[in-house]
Amino acid sequence: MVVLDFNEQQKRIALGLKQLTPHPWEALSADLKVGDTVKGKVVAVADYGAFVEVEPGVEGLVHVSEMSWSPRLHSAQEFLKMGDEVEAVILTLDREARKMSLGIKQLTANPWESIREKYPVGSQHKATVRNITNFGVFAELEDGVEGLIHISDLSWNKIKHPAEMVQSGDVIDVVILDFDENSHKLSLGHKQLTPNPWDELEAKYPVGTVVDATVSVIGDKNTTLTLADGTEVSAFNRELTKEDGKNALVGETLPVKVIDLRRSTRTIRVSHVRTYSEAKAARENAEVETAKKAIKKVQSNVEKTTLGDISALAALKDKMEKGE
Repeated sequence: MVVLDFNEQQKRIALGLKQLTPHPWEALSADLKVGDTVKGKVVAVADYGAFVEVEPGVEGLVHVSEMSWSPRLHSAQEFLKMGDEVEAVILTLDREARKMSLGIKQLTANPWESIREKYPVGSQHKATVRNITNFGVFAELEDGVEGLIHISDLSWNKIKHPAEMVQSGDVIDVVILDFDENSHKLSLGHKQLTPNPWDELEAKYPVGTVVDATVSVIGDKNTTLTLADGTEVSAFNRELTKEDGKNALVGETLPVKVIDLRRSTRTIRVSHVRTYSEAKAARENAEVETAKKAIKKVQSNVEKTTLGDISALAALKDKMEKGE
């Protein structure tokens, strides 16, 4: 043993055993350098990373950011555990400070280096839902490559939360909309893989169409109605007043007229009032036009009769003057 310290007052001696052998870092191979691959055992794990013993007494830190290309890894415990045997690449090596940093993800190709070739815009793939938020879904195409499906790109129909359509772990079809190589961000779409139903709705129910609708839900200002094919439409409550002045009731079926169809808000506005008020106005206009034509005809006949009488009197006068 080696005497490290002596306290005469307390009559104590501090001894050391490890000092009889060289420090492990001093015994580390001089040929070992940055970029080399080493093997070791995980001896400690923390949220920020794991310590790997590459040689007895010589440890290196694998930071959590160097464990996987996946952006989802937030804690080392998700990737490694005590006693794991791992391979790693030496990222930094400071012999004087006796510090070494290691990387595991460097042993596999960075998927983002060939992202444009493997996942071109417009290409279709399958992805696994990994995280669901209020604004969208994060889906993984492969280890290290995931993208965001914004809530507006999940469905052609309006949804309040992505969980209405998918759950974590679901495998769904996606299409590549855009990507940012520098930030490792992909923009994905799901609704784009199916036809836009609003193309069909616009063709089926153009403005001016009259169709039957059943009252489903009556709100304070708006009412929701359902068409025969299941399409939901809406109307201001005042637009559902019946011709006898009564209000429409839930479950009642009424003829309605499409007065507005907006793709941007995915809403179809209808009116029951228009179906009878406009018809009534059309009838009244037709009656007015008929009356106008009748009056014009009478006036024309009167004018013709008066002119005929004048011509006859002129002829009679002319005969009298000639002595006939």
